[in-house]
Amino acid sequence: MIAVGIGKLEKSKQKYAECREQLDAWLAEARFAKWHSFNDIKQKYPTASNIGNKIVIFNIKGNKYRLETKIYYERETVIIKRFGSHAEYNKWYKKG
Repeated sequence: MIAVGIGKLEKSKQKYAECREQLDAWLAEARFAKWHSFNDIKQKYPTASNIGNKIVIFNIKGNKYRLETKIYYERETVIIKRFGSHAEYNKWYKKG
């Protein structure tokens, strides 16, 4: 996959230093991934959520953090939208 928005991950790693290793691992895996559908993602990331409009949420560090992406399977591209704590995620989607 082509990863777009890596700068957002770099900023997130500075803000949330405890997630550095997990974000680096996720990015490395995403770059080599051959995701053709959400089912391919679920095989590697069973807790990932497809919330519609090509948006896929990855749980990071035991669901303490959330990585929001937009995935264009046909273009083999993953766009990193935002990263934050579970509480921040709830605010993004007005769940709390």
